Amino acid sequence: MSGAEGPGAPDEHEGEEGRVDRADGGREGHGGVGGGSGRGPAGADGPGSDRPPRIPTPRASVEDGGLALPGLAELGDLTPAPLDLPHDVLKSLLGAWALAACSAAETAAVEDHLGSCGSCADEARRLREAVGLLHQPETLDLDPGLRTRVLESCLERRPPHIPVPGWAAAYDAETARLDALLQDFGDSEWHAPVRLRWFEADAPRSRRTTVAGVIAHLLSVDGLVAVALGLDDPLTEIAGVAEQHAVGPAGRTEAFWQTSHFPPTRSVRGPWREQSHSLVRTVSFTGGHAGGLGVSYDDFELPLHDAMLDRAFECWVHAEDIADAVDYPYPPPAPRHLNKMIDLAARMLPAALARRRRTGLTSPPHGRHLGLAGEPGRSLRLEIEGAAGGEWLIPLDSPAAVGSADLEVAHVALDGVEFCRLAAGRLPPEEVAVGQVGDREAIRHVLLATAGLSRM
Repeated sequence: MSGAEGPGAPDEHEGEEGRVDRADGGREGHGGVGGGSGRGPAGADGPGSDRPPRIPTPRASVEDGGLALPGLAELGDLTPAPLDLPHDVLKSLLGAWALAACSAAETAAVEDHLGSCGSCADEARRLREAVGLLHQPETLDLDPGLRTRVLESCLERRPPHIPVPGWAAAYDAETARLDALLQDFGDSEWHAPVRLRWFEADAPRSRRTTVAGVIAHLLSVDGLVAVALGLDDPLTEIAGVAEQHAVGPAGRTEAFWQTSHFPPTRSVRGPWREQSHSLVRTVSFTGGHAGGLGVSYDDFELPLHDAMLDRAFECWVHAEDIADAVDYPYPPPAPRHLNKMIDLAARMLPAALARRRRTGLTSPPHGRHLGLAGEPGRSLRLEIEGAAGGEWLIPLDSPAAVGSADLEVAHVALDGVEFCRLAAGRLPPEEVAVGQVGDREAIRHVLLATAGLSRM
């Protein structure tokens, strides 16, 4: 505390209040607090009285001066006087009126004019509707199902002369969705890091690349289908003849990455999209009769119709990887396409279980023998929930056996998208939300076999 606060110390506000009184002619009610006279306390004169106050004093109001408030009659009519504007000026104000940017007087003049001018009233209505379109509360992103609805509407009116086979429709849709995601990517998005993930020998594996590297991976593996159809192999064109011996998805991808002159960039999008169009056109021209043509994946082979489903599945999974890398939402495929992908994975499970037995990851149950081809065998009921769901009986002891409800030893229930992410290696088997009853060992091996379907 300073010594200036003792008795007889000068009041720092006195100089300012004194000036207010003098400037105001000494009238009461101004410059003071609470309607006082505005004079400082007695004995406040002293050094420092001419300094400005540290805190300005509040302004006085009518009530502080004891004066009566004016009546409404004295205030008069507060409504703005109407404007007398010519027709051309009023018409030019319609845009501002629709945007609520006119003054009160202009708004009154325009609205009065609209009651007597039909042409301006029609124009005002159209402008208001246009303004409503500028203020949509919902997202401006296109509905993911818009493309499907437009195509269905067009095909109902005019069926295609050369239709896409049903088993190739999922690939056609998923490549189009991924291409739509890529179309606005800048350089930074194309070089965003992406980690490819899969399971091998019951252990997670991963490989680091970029968005452009993922598209190069899709281009090289889709080339397996292109070779089966007699089309040009993109690996030969890019990596050269020396790499023609590269087989399998992983080998072809590594050859593409290692022999390219530069890391993949946005330039890889064009060849990938052209190849996907060529695949769809070629299988469409066959009339669907080539569906049984074999496509080799090095260690196994798929019929063409299953290979196209496999490529559609991988296109969706890697599109999700890309969308995660750039923080963009990406919905699952249409239920009818997702159901076919789930069906393919379920049909591949018996062979995957057999591979696990051959490699020593799974041993046959004690006291049981492998089932004979074409005969019923021990089975697991796989129930997939959701719009793309269904039920499959998975033979456990032989890929050639037939699933049997009478020999059912376990029942597993999974969400459709979660099952697909397990089959893609994006979800560890122990983290799957699964409803299960029955033989726990059989359930465990089926979940591990599902994760083992994944590959780079």
